[in-house]
Amino acid sequence: MRQVVILRPEPGASRTAAKARALGLEPVLLPLFAPEPLPWSPPDAGDFDALLLTSANGVRMAGAGLEKYRGLPVYAVGEATAQALREAGFDQVIAGMGDGNAIAARLRTDGRRRVLHLAGTTVAPMDIGGLSVRRVPVYSMASLTPDLTPIDRADADAILLVHSPRAGERLSALLPPARRSGLHIVAISPAALAACGEGWASTHAVSRPDDDEMLALARRLCE
Repeated sequence: MRQVVILRPEPGASRTAAKARALGLEPVLLPLFAPEPLPWSPPDAGDFDALLLTSANGVRMAGAGLEKYRGLPVYAVGEATAQALREAGFDQVIAGMGDGNAIAARLRTDGRRRVLHLAGTTVAPMDIGGLSVRRVPVYSMASLTPDLTPIDRADADAILLVHSPRAGERLSALLPPARRSGLHIVAISPAALAACGEGWASTHAVSRPDDDEMLALARRLCE
């Protein structure tokens, strides 16, 4: 059984690991990044008709400023983000199971126009046509140093899960081509896959940007 190396930051890393174990896989957690809160000034809630969160980290890193928006309809990308909002005390959360484009379409369908997006400093592209979106960074993803990201712990034929283009770039920087020949890449998107560079034993991008799809593909590679 090949190792399945999870490079995404917490808390997503542990969620992915739990699902991997349920599939009979052998996960190893080697996050490349850790979230850090940023100072921010909460805009006036009256300027918006919806609140958008695209990451559970945004919920956790926003701090006390998040309380200001309890009166707004709240939209979330992914069940993990929605659950983080519920745990923060938001009762009415509209969760989108697709990507940012899907939740933007839902916002338009629901008649929302002025959206506050609490996010990280790096955000996946999103079609915001028809929406006025104010994006406020509340956290950043800090690259962990090589001693805190001991990628050398991975077995020579491990499967590496790459959840973002930035993770692919960081992985490519940490592992020169001479050390890639036995390792397999499973990426969440073609962009994340391209960021990993060349020289890997095999490279794969899932058809839908979904954690479960990545794990299903990793399981097939272990067979």
